[in-house]
Amino acid sequence: MFFSDNHILSTILFTPLVGAILLCFVPRGSANAARWIGNLFGLLGLVVALPLLSRFQAQSAAPFQFVQDLPWIPSIGAHYTLGLDGLSFLLVMLTVILGPIAILSSWTAIRKREKEYYILLLMLQTGMLGVFMSLDFVLFYLFWEVMLVPMYFLIGVWGSERRLYAAIKFFLYTLAGSVLMLLAILAIYHSRGTFDIREILLHPFTAQYGDLEKWLFWGFFFAFAIKVPMFPFHTWLPDAHTEAPTAGSVILAGVLLKMGTYGFLRFSVPMFPDAAVKYRGFLVALSLVGIIYGALVCMMQKDMKKLIAYSSVSHMGFCTMGIFALTPLGLSGSIIQQINHGISTGALFLIVGVLYERRHTRLISEFGGLSTPMPNFAAVYMIVTLSSLGMPLLNGFIGEFTILRGAFEVRWQWAAWGVIGVVLGAAYLLWLYQRVMFGSITNPANEHLPDLNAREYATLLPLVFLAFWIGIYPAPLFKVLDQPVQRIMQVVNPSYYLSPSASPTAAPAQAPAAPPLVSPASGTNPTSNMRPANTPSNKEGK
Repeated sequence: MFFSDNHILSTILFTPLVGAILLCFVPRGSANAARWIGNLFGLLGLVVALPLLSRFQAQSAAPFQFVQDLPWIPSIGAHYTLGLDGLSFLLVMLTVILGPIAILSSWTAIRKREKEYYILLLMLQTGMLGVFMSLDFVLFYLFWEVMLVPMYFLIGVWGSERRLYAAIKFFLYTLAGSVLMLLAILAIYHSRGTFDIREILLHPFTAQYGDLEKWLFWGFFFAFAIKVPMFPFHTWLPDAHTEAPTAGSVILAGVLLKMGTYGFLRFSVPMFPDAAVKYRGFLVALSLVGIIYGALVCMMQKDMKKLIAYSSVSHMGFCTMGIFALTPLGLSGSIIQQINHGISTGALFLIVGVLYERRHTRLISEFGGLSTPMPNFAAVYMIVTLSSLGMPLLNGFIGEFTILRGAFEVRWQWAAWGVIGVVLGAAYLLWLYQRVMFGSITNPANEHLPDLNAREYATLLPLVFLAFWIGIYPAPLFKVLDQPVQRIMQVVNPSYYLSPSASPTAAPAQAPAAPPLVSPASGTNPTSNMRPANTPSNKEGK
């Protein structure tokens, strides 16, 4: 019963929460028991999600699969509604993979309040999964807010010296955006009388709604832009990343930031298509500023963790640029790059955690020549670095190339500025590797550092495997994303598929009665319907 199509999402969602509840009954002094239970339920969360790999149908005619819809709060019309499409399927799988890896990385790093620590990590896992599965606005908002509390305490209790400052800043920034989103949700309910996300996707708000569509668009925008974070809403991120424990940084970079881009793809673009088209030039400009700014700031950092934190500002800028390019390749590349960023940046934070456990410092100047005492670590670190900077045959290349190709369809200048970010990204990542791993050992404390142990291999090698797999054979990801991308395009830019001579930058038709959610080109890869970039119809403003 728990693994039937109508219940499997609830099983995946609440498995970590069951572990958190069991941990409440563990005696406070039993640190080993807390570790074992925390890791067991983290791994169990992955195991119960594995059936989705074989049962999810990439070419299903239904917009959402594994739907469970139950009355929840009848007085306001809220339902307990869960479901997955290709977009949320990939993000759920990313969450259940990174969750147990982050928990395992804490085995020796956390030496105080272990019981509470693992309870919060498992609660955080449930909150993140709920965001990606929810198909009711009230349920979505509940999980969105619940996620804040565990992360606040993970940073504030187990973080570094400035942990309280970073935790409060993270909480206030995210809460400010959430309040605006709540107002937008209430306005939608007042206008439509439903919290059902599927209903709003069927009948989006278009230009005929006048200022209401614009206000709703911006209400959601600020919540998601802060979470991504887009420039200039990014200032909470470096502090939160730097002060959080290693597992917190892995989850924050790997999953929490994706909640913002997921919000853009699930709500902002398909629910408010005319506003998305109207403001996309401005939003792509913000994305490009974030790409260049984040990369330049990385060049100036002295703390390894802060450098990687600012790299997230740059890398996530590619994701938002792909979204607001509003082309099939831009959207597909953005989603794939979100997965890639979770893998590569999560691995980079694990690598910093390995060094911090050995030396208790993150200053780049304290290292040098580590490839001599730690050759296996050096090899893994190099693969992860190449993955993050977008080397062909590794995952980062697939996402960045697809995004740039999608942006080039609209304006070649967007792709040109994006390429500058790619070059700067290679510069700061390779320079960091050179300073840490190469040269002679000048600090005696680095001479006899132990290489990776079995537990550290268990956290890093799965991510290395995924980086190679996506880089060499990304076709399954494109296949899963084919239909959700086409559904978004049919709402925000229906002319893209209707006529080879229609401009892909044309505004969507005004007030469609019910935009089709199933593409007539079902079963094809998004690249199969694309026109050459050098056709006159693909040059905006010409």
